[in-house]
Amino acid sequence: MRLSPNNSVIFLMGPTASGKTELAIELCKHFDAYLISVDSALIYHNMDIGTAKPDSEILQNYPHALVNICEPEDSFSVNDFVTQAKIHINLALEKNKLPILVGGTSFYFHALEYGLSALPESTSESRQYFTEQLKTLGSEELHRQLNDIDPIAAERIHCNDSQRVTRALEVHYLSGKTLSELQGNKDGNALNNPIKKIVLMPDRAKLHQRIEQRFNKMMDAGFIDEVKKLRTNKKLNLDLPSIRCVGYRQAWQYLDGDTTESEMIEKAVIATRQLCKRQCTWLRNENDALTLTEASIDKAIEFIRDL
Repeated sequence: MRLSPNNSVIFLMGPTASGKTELAIELCKHFDAYLISVDSALIYHNMDIGTAKPDSEILQNYPHALVNICEPEDSFSVNDFVTQAKIHINLALEKNKLPILVGGTSFYFHALEYGLSALPESTSESRQYFTEQLKTLGSEELHRQLNDIDPIAAERIHCNDSQRVTRALEVHYLSGKTLSELQGNKDGNALNNPIKKIVLMPDRAKLHQRIEQRFNKMMDAGFIDEVKKLRTNKKLNLDLPSIRCVGYRQAWQYLDGDTTESEMIEKAVIATRQLCKRQCTWLRNENDALTLTEASIDKAIEFIRDL
């Protein structure tokens, strides 16, 4: 089905293991759609099992833009995402296709919808400094420092989210201003297209069950072998965003001999559930969305047709 062109885009959002990809594929069977991934882990080559990346057959039949666009050692900022996402949205609309942005990375969705804050760019010196700080002091101590500097940001950022904790400290280090201060100043780069949001939100108990089942399937599918192969790349280490992805960090530490396999599995499942909780907290604020506890293709189709 083709839609009359009105430049609308669909945000298909949901926590990890909620079934977003499956619903997106179903929508492609009913609409002339163009899928764009909104996932900070699916961007990496050779990180397939642990990211629950759609398999090669699915990606061939239902291409997703912004999947497999980086090497694990590459940097990829939210600025890069917004730039690339806008390019693909425009390509979709030029072809009279419906852009469906599907994923669970809230920061990416938020930046695309509301614009980017005027934050200072990282420098090699600041990255090195906070990498060393993280190694020496740990994420929880850095989070305590952040709470002294910027309690508003500290309340929003989990103490184990080392990437966001160090970034918030780095912003203050580089600019002398807090992240909370600067995030109020947007750069006017927000998406101008009308946005319709679908939120897939199963109940918490079901999500927790799916997370555990999915990780066990990842283990059976050769996740540890995937991480072993990544470890042959001497450019990779635990401080990179790619290896800090949930599951990969825990598997890396297991292969370093820091934990047993059973401890690694437990820690990975717990970390994924914590990620899920943060995603759900963000999604509950999306009051103007169609929220589905189950992936109802009929309700989603009706919602989109109302465009």
